[in-house]
Amino acid sequence: MRRWIPFMNKDPVVAVVRLQGTIATSGRSLNDASLASIIEKAFSGKSVAVALQINSPGGSPVQSSLIAARIRRLAEEKNIPVYAFVEDVAASGGYWLACAADEILIDRGSIVGSIGVISSGFGLSDFISRHGVERRVHTAGQSKSQLDPFRPEKPEDVERLEGWLTDLHAYFIDWVKSRRGSKLPDEDLFTGDIWIGDRAVEKGLVDGIGHLVPEMKLRFGDKVKFRRYSQKKSILRRFGAEIASDAIGGIEERAAYARFGL
Repeated sequence: MRRWIPFMNKDPVVAVVRLQGTIATSGRSLNDASLASIIEKAFSGKSVAVALQINSPGGSPVQSSLIAARIRRLAEEKNIPVYAFVEDVAASGGYWLACAADEILIDRGSIVGSIGVISSGFGLSDFISRHGVERRVHTAGQSKSQLDPFRPEKPEDVERLEGWLTDLHAYFIDWVKSRRGSKLPDEDLFTGDIWIGDRAVEKGLVDGIGHLVPEMKLRFGDKVKFRRYSQKKSILRRFGAEIASDAIGGIEERAAYARFGL
C-alpha cells in the first residue's frame, strides 16, 4: 500500500552489479558489449549507490578500460557513489575494474593487485620440425608476421613485444594513480605483485575490510534494499548449443584463477 502514497519516503535502494569471471571479448567473459546494458540499467534507477561485486583474475586491458570508463561516466553523470566489494580476487584487469569505484572494500582473504601486463604462449618450431612439418608463410610487409609460434623466436620480435607491454603497463599505472594516487604510499606497487586483506589496506590499494550487505546497511540504514544485475546466459547456451565453446572458456578461466591459488 505504501508505494501508492507519493509523499511517503521509500526505502533506499542500492544497485548491485556482479562482475564475475575473466575479462575478454568471448561470450562467457566480462566485456563492455555484454555488460553495457546491465551497467546502464544499474545507474538508470533512483538508487542511492551502485555496488560492484567483483571476483575477477583479470584479462583484456582494453575491455577492462572500456567497462571502467562506462562506470565512471555514468557515476559522474548521475552523481551516484560507487562502491567495489572484492570477493576472492580482483587482480590485474579485475583490480582495474575495482578502481572505477569511489571506495574499494575487501574480505581479509581477498587477493588484489597484480598491476602489470603479461603475454604468454608456446614455441612449437622444434616440435613441427621433428615431425617433418614445414611452416610456410608469405607476407607483403616486413612486420606482418611476428611472434609466430611455429617459427624460432626472433630477438627483434621480442623487443617489439616488450615495448607493447611497457606501453600497456604505463597505461594501467596512469589509471591506478588517477583513482588511488593520494592513497598510495611512496613506493613501487606496480611490479605485478599481489597483496591480501590487511596488507592491501596498508598499501592503500583498497580502503578497508567490509562486506556488501552490512556495509551498505551501515551507510544507508537497515531498511536499504538491493536490486541485483548480472550477465544472463544466452538461449543457445542454456540449451547446450555452445557446450564446446563453454568448455574451452571454462578451462581458460580456471587457469586464470589458478595463477592466484584459487
